[in-house]
Amino acid sequence: MKMHRLGKTDLLVSRICLGTMTFGEQNTEADAHAQLDYALERGINFIDTAEMYPVPPSAGTQGATERFIGTWLKKTGKRHDIVLATKAAGPNANQTWIRGGRHNLDPANIRAALDASLQRLQTDHVDLYQLHWPSRNVPIFGANSFEPKKERNSVPIEDTLGALDDLVKAGKIRHVGVSNESPWGVCEYVKQSETKGLPRIATIQNLYNLTARAFETTLLDEVCYREDVSLLAYSPLAFGQLSAKYVDDPQAVGRLTIYPPTWSPRYLRPMVVEATKEYAALARANGMTPAQMALAWCYSRWFVASTIIGATTLAQLKENIDAESIVLSDEVVKAIDGIHARYTNPGQ
Repeated sequence: MKMHRLGKTDLLVSRICLGTMTFGEQNTEADAHAQLDYALERGINFIDTAEMYPVPPSAGTQGATERFIGTWLKKTGKRHDIVLATKAAGPNANQTWIRGGRHNLDPANIRAALDASLQRLQTDHVDLYQLHWPSRNVPIFGANSFEPKKERNSVPIEDTLGALDDLVKAGKIRHVGVSNESPWGVCEYVKQSETKGLPRIATIQNLYNLTARAFETTLLDEVCYREDVSLLAYSPLAFGQLSAKYVDDPQAVGRLTIYPPTWSPRYLRPMVVEATKEYAALARANGMTPAQMALAWCYSRWFVASTIIGATTLAQLKENIDAESIVLSDEVVKAIDGIHARYTNPGQ
């Protein structure tokens, strides 16, 4: 398993990260522990979670994912064998069960969020603490255009970094990162850290897959390269759509059929389905499953430090990890880019 350094930190992580947002919803505690055991056996040392998980988010399950990881850490004693990352939720008026609906990125909320996560995880620190989405108005989760009319009061980035600085000094956080951020956001975080002597973001966790390549087209790749901020790519299989299981069987059991279509409509767009058909045909014509090709492509991108994979079964997890050894030919990459030219970012 190849290892990559995150930003300017001393953290060396596997280029595959185990995502855990199904733990507590689609996966039981026993399932979660089995996945964590298997991931470590295969050389994965990087685990990503969030206070909001599992998804879809709900009052009844919130925090279960971190609790499952915490019981695994206590049972196995493997805390020092992994790089553990979690995230603090940004503002969302609909999620009133998180910190009483007052969840933002101000100092009091960040402290409360982290302390609760540490308790659930049964550890005294996290290696990477990420801001799940911005406090300010920014297009995320399927919205892809900035709208000034949606401006709202937000916590200044300097204040958020100040709160994180206190927690780094307290030994509760080793390094910090952002998620669902824009080029402006990355630049502002770096500027504030460098001018005010505050913690420097090491990572950005953003959407990236064959149907959503805006990380390239918005020049976030250049910004992150020049500022030494590492991309943690999430949703590399577009909620399972790029495995082509829904193309092969529209009623296949998975997130896109179990939950209401309003939860993840971007991956149900007709253009996403059409693009998936072409990617699947290309993969199969070259001796790969659609999931293997989609993941091998993501693993191989020069700007992806680690790709966050999730699975509901050990068989799926094995297939996803096995794709790490696949080297795509220049011809296949060229064909992928040709499909992308016809179906540009339909899942963004």
